[in-house]
Amino acid sequence: MDEGIEHLISARKLLKASVEKSKALGSSLEKIGPRLDEINQRLPLLEVAIRPIRAQADALSAVGGHINRAVVPAAAVLKVFDAIHGLEKSLSDPQSDLPGYLGVLKRLEEALRFLGENCGMAIQWLADIVEYLEDHKVADSRFVSGLKKALKNLQELEAGEEKGHLDGGLIEVALDRLENEFRRLLVENSVPLPMSSAMLPCEQACIAPSPLPVAVIQKLQAILGRLIANDRLDKCISIYVEVRSSNVRASLQALNLDYLEMSVSEFNNEASIEVYIAKWGKHLEFAMKNLFEAEYKLCNDVFERMGLDVWKSCFAKIAAQAGILAFLQFGKTVTESKKDPIKLLKLLDIFHSLNKLRLDFNRLFSGAACAEIQNLTRDLIKRVIEGACEIFWELLVQVELQRQTRPPADCSIPRVIAFITDYCNKLLGDDYKPILTQVLVIERSWKHEKYQERILIGELLNLVRAIELNLETWSKGYEDVVSSYIFLMNNHWHLYKYLKGTKLGSLLGDSWLSEHEQYKEYYSTMYVRESWGKLPALLSREGLILFSGGRATARNLVKQRLKSFNEAFDEMYKKQSNWIIADKDLRDQTSQVIIQTIVPVYRSYMQNYGPLVEQDASASKYAKYTAQSLEKMLSSLFHPKPVKQSSFKVRQPSGKFNNGVVDQSQTSPAVK
Repeated sequence: MDEGIEHLISARKLLKASVEKSKALGSSLEKIGPRLDEINQRLPLLEVAIRPIRAQADALSAVGGHINRAVVPAAAVLKVFDAIHGLEKSLSDPQSDLPGYLGVLKRLEEALRFLGENCGMAIQWLADIVEYLEDHKVADSRFVSGLKKALKNLQELEAGEEKGHLDGGLIEVALDRLENEFRRLLVENSVPLPMSSAMLPCEQACIAPSPLPVAVIQKLQAILGRLIANDRLDKCISIYVEVRSSNVRASLQALNLDYLEMSVSEFNNEASIEVYIAKWGKHLEFAMKNLFEAEYKLCNDVFERMGLDVWKSCFAKIAAQAGILAFLQFGKTVTESKKDPIKLLKLLDIFHSLNKLRLDFNRLFSGAACAEIQNLTRDLIKRVIEGACEIFWELLVQVELQRQTRPPADCSIPRVIAFITDYCNKLLGDDYKPILTQVLVIERSWKHEKYQERILIGELLNLVRAIELNLETWSKGYEDVVSSYIFLMNNHWHLYKYLKGTKLGSLLGDSWLSEHEQYKEYYSTMYVRESWGKLPALLSREGLILFSGGRATARNLVKQRLKSFNEAFDEMYKKQSNWIIADKDLRDQTSQVIIQTIVPVYRSYMQNYGPLVEQDASASKYAKYTAQSLEKMLSSLFHPKPVKQSSFKVRQPSGKFNNGVVDQSQTSPAVK
């Protein structure tokens, strides 16, 4: 009995223990379940990893050597790559620490160079591994395909233009930041030149200060060194030209150079073009001496290490973009404008300005880089010389052609006479004679002829002889002799008075001047005698003996003679009221002679015989004037009418000269 109970107790314990074990096993199975799922998910990868074990033994044993040979260069490349990106944190702001930035950048360049030089070897060995795995089927085909695709991308990156991006583009970003610093230094230190300097005397203004501080130039050179090492010279030059040419243009804008853009038609319609040409000469000299000279020096300072061709090309681009071409184009516009004797002086002014800057042009714009500027300058000088000489040699012909025109109706001085006398004196003056001589010398040399000074003097004297012949011809064109007398009196006096004491007068000589003075006296006398000198005879006293019974007869004679005088006076005054004596001295002198010829005789006549008619009902019809009113009327004669100053025009094929009136009060007679 007891034994049976013991068996039951023992069985119960065993069963209880089994139940506990089952519970523990169930709990363990619950915990192992997720791990089994994880293992199940990793089985495909493990299958791929262990698949090479299924390959042949000799293939598996050989792959190890291939792997070992590729690991060393690949590991070195990866190490350098990691070092490159480690330098990224060391790149400071170039503005705050340019030397430090350049130092890190140089290390980046060296690392990238090493990467480029060694990456090829690593790729070659990696390609060998891939080829081996594919040939011997050591790895899964999908795995090998992925390796081949990655390897192809790496090979293209290493061999193509994107080789510099092996570092992930870090050095390109660093170089871009350096370019921005290059631009910033230029922009912040490029200040337009104060235009108060434009008013300085040439001796001071010719010394162009350095546009940039030395410290800034040194920074620019340091930046250039790194950028050029990375094939960015063209970009540097582009930035430099853009900033510096813009700065020069800003300096020139204050000078108001809109006139440089004038077209030929606008030029021809401009009345005071001489003002623009004078400005052009001053502005060109200022630009050359101050702006372009400074840019020339600065280009040399900044780019001197790159060689002469580089900095000369840089300067040529700045000069062209900043405005030198506009200056040359303005000169060309002058040469293309209408032909006019005054244009000769304009062309001589332009030649003088260019010749004064000849050494500066030759120095600043020498070399192949400035070929366009050189060609335009040579073309302009050629046009100026040819245009000036053409006008000069045609002057005599143009003066002779004037002979065919009618003389001025107001008996004044023809425009060509006043113009040529003034013009010749200008050409003989210190301002223009040396320039014209140089122009003629150059023109003769082009024709392989030798210039002699008598050529210039002889041509100007021929002009004077031509206008003398013109005067003689014109004097015969008047319908009455009185008009020709006052015309000749006017012009001979002009030649005497306004050439005496001048360069041209000295060439002509005292005897020539005296001859014209005598002509003036002669024609003045003839004029008065043949016109106003005939009026006193109309106031004859013959038959005017006052006696008893003869008063009525005397009154009739006085009336008749006063009527004749009044009619003759009115007719003569009306005709001559449109005549002009431009010179005040001659006008006053002529008026006084006429007054002295008429007024005293008239006053005496009216004092003696005026009472005979003054008490008559029709007295105002005969006693029309008083001595004072006659004097006032005669004093009002010969005054010039306001006219615009102008020169005679060179004849165009479709027209002739206009032989108009010249007001000497508006025309400078000679060059002082």
